[in-house]
Amino acid sequence: MGPCETMTLPESSTPEPSSPEEPGQSSTAPASRYETEIERDSRPWLSRLISQLVLRRNGSLRENLEHVLAADYGGDANFSPEERVLLGNILRLREVRVEDVMVPRADIDAVDENISLGDLMEEFRASGHSRMPVYHETLDDPRGMVHIKDLLSFFTGALNGTPHGVEESPGDANAAAKAGDDDDHEPVHLDLARPLAGLDIIRTVLFVPPSMRAADLMAQMQASRVQMALVIDEYGGTDGLVSLEDLVETVVGDIEDEHDEDEEPMLVRQGEGAWVADARVTIEDLEAELGAGFDVGELSEEIDTLGGLLFTIVGRVPVRGELISADMIPGLEFEVMDADPRRVKRVKIIREGAEGLPTADARRRARKIDGEEQAAE
Repeated sequence: MGPCETMTLPESSTPEPSSPEEPGQSSTAPASRYETEIERDSRPWLSRLISQLVLRRNGSLRENLEHVLAADYGGDANFSPEERVLLGNILRLREVRVEDVMVPRADIDAVDENISLGDLMEEFRASGHSRMPVYHETLDDPRGMVHIKDLLSFFTGALNGTPHGVEESPGDANAAAKAGDDDDHEPVHLDLARPLAGLDIIRTVLFVPPSMRAADLMAQMQASRVQMALVIDEYGGTDGLVSLEDLVETVVGDIEDEHDEDEEPMLVRQGEGAWVADARVTIEDLEAELGAGFDVGELSEEIDTLGGLLFTIVGRVPVRGELISADMIPGLEFEVMDADPRRVKRVKIIREGAEGLPTADARRRARKIDGEEQAAE
């Protein structure tokens, strides 16, 4: 055979590999788009998501994901309801701002820097928080935050005779114990009247604007290892507070621990035509419950809660027992059940003309009589 010649083998000499087949089974593997529901369910949800995105190549990844979540809504078992909620929350996260998740100023549990250690422990016990902001005179002059672990570490160090933040070695502890056996030492007294400002346990917090994206703040908290941020308005005042837990809850939902107590519902129906509401209930929730008759119009762009609505109507903080009605919301009356000089807390909503309920004039007369009796006493 010459150097330029090649040898061609007959086709029969190169048999194709074969695989065993079960009776009744096709030799062609099914495409991924025709997999059965059982096969889809047996894979992790992330694998199922990727396979669905591969089948839809047009558009951005976000658009593809939104399409997949919308396409198999109801009946299709590609994603469980829990998986669907998580993925939907992740997609909406970039639209969430700090002001959407912050604790409003009126609900912030904070302490003055001159609070005594004993009172500080009581504040931690009553609030159930592990961190609290520290301020000078007012919350508009924040100084940082105090962590209950740092406070307990200070107590432990004071009782052991070691400085705060310095752990005692086993050798030092044994020596101290031996010295205690040899000599009579007076017991250590912890001064609970000592002010917080005199201790080196106040940590820094982040200061962020209300328009900051929640996802950006989450990344900043992870990088700085600071889990609390104060929301500062354009005038330098404290507008609210955000913790890392608040941000995580926007994705996974409410996180409750062993010390969290069950909160009362924000809106409770009391018979026909009457509701008791927390003043923090959102306008959207009120519209969903009260129906088309509850429409605040253009005010919906300026206010978020029932308390904000009442403040806007009367131009001040309503007082306890006050009856409020507005032409923009005909047929409804609001009775302030609980309030303080700073805010409204609970409100009774009454639909005028509801069967079994007193009329607005009757309620006003009753309020007037009660006021006169209290003044006479």
